[in-house]
Amino acid sequence: MWLLTAQAIPFLPGTTRETSMLLTCMETDTKELVSWMRGHESSVFSISVHASGRYAITTSSDTAQLWDLDTFQRKRKLNIRQSVGIQKVFFLPFSNTILSCFKDNSIFAWECDTLFCKYQLPAPPEGSSIVYKVFAVTRDGRTLAAGGKSNHLHLWCLETTELFRIIEMPTKVRAVRHLEFLPDSFDAGSNQVLGVLSQDGIMRFVNIQTCKLLFEIGTVEEGISSSVISPHGRYIASIMENGSLNIYSVQALTQEINKPPPPLVKVIEDLPSNTLASGALKMKMGSGRVQRPARSKDNKVPTRVLKRDLTGNLENKENELSEGLNKKRLQILLKGYGEYPTKYRMFIWRSLLQLPENHTSFSSLVDKGTHVAYINLQKKYPIKSRKLLRVLQRTLSALAHWSAIFSDTPYLPLLTFPFVKLFQNNPLICFEVVATLIINWCQHWFEYFPNPPINILAAIENILAFHDKELLQHFIDRDVTSQLYAWPLLETVFSEVLTREEWLRLFDNVFSNHPSFLLMTVVAYNTCSRAPLLKSTLKDDFEYFFHHRNNLDINVVIREVYRLMETTPADIHPSNMLDAFVALTKGQYPIFNQYPKFIVDYQTQERERIRKDELEFLRERQTVENMQAEVDEQRAEDEAWYQKQELLRRAEETRREMLLQEEEKMAQQRHRLAAVKRELKVQEMRLQDAARRRFLKLQQDQREMELRRLEDEIERKIQMRDQEIAATAEDLEIRHLELESQKRLYEKDLTGNQDSVAKEIRKDADAHRQKVALEEHMFRNLLETSQMEGRRTQRVSEDNLAKAEQACLNADWKLQALHKQKNDDLQRSESYQEVATLLRKNRKKEMQVLNAMVEEQAKKWKEAEERESHLQSEKRASACADAYRKCFLKQETSAALEHDGQPLSEEVPRLQREHMSSSCLPQTSQLNDISKMDPTAQTFSSRKWAEQEATGHDLLRRVRSLRQRLTAQARSRCRDPHLLVT
Repeated sequence: MWLLTAQAIPFLPGTTRETSMLLTCMETDTKELVSWMRGHESSVFSISVHASGRYAITTSSDTAQLWDLDTFQRKRKLNIRQSVGIQKVFFLPFSNTILSCFKDNSIFAWECDTLFCKYQLPAPPEGSSIVYKVFAVTRDGRTLAAGGKSNHLHLWCLETTELFRIIEMPTKVRAVRHLEFLPDSFDAGSNQVLGVLSQDGIMRFVNIQTCKLLFEIGTVEEGISSSVISPHGRYIASIMENGSLNIYSVQALTQEINKPPPPLVKVIEDLPSNTLASGALKMKMGSGRVQRPARSKDNKVPTRVLKRDLTGNLENKENELSEGLNKKRLQILLKGYGEYPTKYRMFIWRSLLQLPENHTSFSSLVDKGTHVAYINLQKKYPIKSRKLLRVLQRTLSALAHWSAIFSDTPYLPLLTFPFVKLFQNNPLICFEVVATLIINWCQHWFEYFPNPPINILAAIENILAFHDKELLQHFIDRDVTSQLYAWPLLETVFSEVLTREEWLRLFDNVFSNHPSFLLMTVVAYNTCSRAPLLKSTLKDDFEYFFHHRNNLDINVVIREVYRLMETTPADIHPSNMLDAFVALTKGQYPIFNQYPKFIVDYQTQERERIRKDELEFLRERQTVENMQAEVDEQRAEDEAWYQKQELLRRAEETRREMLLQEEEKMAQQRHRLAAVKRELKVQEMRLQDAARRRFLKLQQDQREMELRRLEDEIERKIQMRDQEIAATAEDLEIRHLELESQKRLYEKDLTGNQDSVAKEIRKDADAHRQKVALEEHMFRNLLETSQMEGRRTQRVSEDNLAKAEQACLNADWKLQALHKQKNDDLQRSESYQEVATLLRKNRKKEMQVLNAMVEEQAKKWKEAEERESHLQSEKRASACADAYRKCFLKQETSAALEHDGQPLSEEVPRLQREHMSSSCLPQTSQLNDISKMDPTAQTFSSRKWAEQEATGHDLLRRVRSLRQRLTAQARSRCRDPHLLVT
């Protein structure tokens, strides 16, 4: 059988990584190392082996690696993002499937041979806040249990990739640290009991089907740190938190395990009322009776103490050295390759140095704490890494506690530092390597303490003189001693002049040879560097050369060392003065007293005496300081009292000054207040003045606005008046046009009638021309008299009518202008009433005119009838006899005289009505009038129409002039606001 273990391997100074994880495979029977595997950079926390034993999976926080155990080579490597992280990667039992669980709760299943992803489990339910930390799988590989920082457990069926149950643990469980199924002999690998280790150190075993708590181990006082179950499920081994190991028997804890299968025949029973539904996913654990481990009579658990193997065979199996290594074979290997393999170097060094790994002794040295000599190590050697400084300080303190001389050795940190850098993760190995180096390769170094080892340096100088006299003579000529060209290399063990790889290669040879090899290396380093050394003349150049890295091949130096080891004579060979290699003793470290004890004791005594003197000095100084403190305190008190008095006096003066200043400030404030009041008063007056001006301006603006409004109103009224006048003028023009059209129509009809009547008259005139020729002169005289009277009467009536019409027009125009002026001062309603009144008056006048026209019409009709009858009588009289003609003329003369004697007041309206309604007369009367007219009468009628037309044009012209004059007067009144007010 093999055992796989993991351990941290440190790197040397100058590397980027400080540790590397080394996997070791060891044979459990022979306890021998089989192989080493390296690949992890962080700690390995999980190792899983395939059922066939051929493959193994190692898991760290950043990667998982698959190893082939037949060839011990890495087969595959799983790299993920740092933000995700790996929880665990392991093989399923008796299966070729790898299960990988990540920190984001994602779980994948992979085929081992092809690394093909078989399936992925779905995400947990949304309401679940669990983060998977620990996992467990049944032996048949069908059920996966997962838990974390919660009291819930998730059970997954890997065949259907479904979450089939959630188990809720008791409320005392807040986090699950470990899960493991308990095997049963009769369950065919489908384990039903799950062990749950919680944060309180108690491991509870639960039946995942019935969710019943079977038993629990561990208590709150004696909690369990880790636990493992035997393959057959009979025993449980637990490491307690106090360090003890408890082994429990499962059969003694419960009888529910390893029961034979139930009989095949069963009786059907009614379900109890409290049975849970079969389809429920989440089940809560029942609080049934818990079986605990049986206690003895004294209530103590029987404990077996494991005894430590005194031979050391059981201690640190992973660090056990192989006994099959042979030093001579290693030397042959070293000479062939020049160095040991890197992955086996530490193992070979530990084998060559035969380190005992005395943990107890080293712990006792470390427990003594930091040595006084290295408390302030940081000040002298400032190291950035706190861890490296702490390991160096611990190692030097352990060396100082081991031997007193190491507390006063000034070069010990330089000698120890490269080994501390190399073994910083294993302080025990570091201490033992340095101790082995001091005992064997630093022989006789402390005989001339505190001076450098003169005997060792003399031996190096003798060897250099034998092999290179020229170089030695050059050193002597330049006053360069062995303390300059040899001692810096020894006290730093070549760490200042070599790189990491060169230093490791050199110490592969140093640890594989006699202790004198280190001294020969100093000589070989000088001889191989003779060319630059012979050219150097200044002492500072030599110091710089032996404290810094140089362009030198370490392989050449090592070959030169081997040559010097063989060619150096025996009388000066350092092997004669140095003893052979001696390993550290097991159990306890050897006593190191190879130094002048009296010097160290003297220095110790002197140090103690100095310490006592310092203590006495400190006590005296403390006493003096106390006395001085008392004096100073008294002086300080006096000074404080004086200062207080002075402060009081100054405070009083200050108060007085403050009062005076306050009074001055008050006076100034009063002045400022008065000035402010004046300013406020002035400002108030200014504001009042500004307000007054603003008010006046506002009034002026309002008046201007009122004037503008009045002007706008006047303009609007003027426009309205102009529009009314224009409308009136248009109406007059339209009426005139209508009159003209009626006149033309009447003239046309009259002309037609006149033509027809003229024909009849001509006929009658032709018939009677002869008859009336005699009487024409008399009739003409009568007609002329009648026409003259008629013309005079007509002219007077026309003049009176024109004057009356003009007077009416003037009166009406003045009345309208007066009403319009009053309308500008009064409201529109009064204007409307005025207009309505005028309209009523106009309607009354129109009625009167109409009545007069009707009366005149009646009179005209009556006169026409009379004339018609008279004409008929005249015709009858002319037809009857000529005798009656004289009588007829007399009668006509008397009738004409009577007609001329009618009053003028009756004639004027008659003529007016005749003028206005001339178009309405019947044709008969007109014809009668025309028939009585001679050509002179026709000329008079045409003259009359021409006069009427001239009178109409004159009337229109006077109306237009009157309208223009009224418009000019209105505009003049608008320009004068005083006239408007009045």
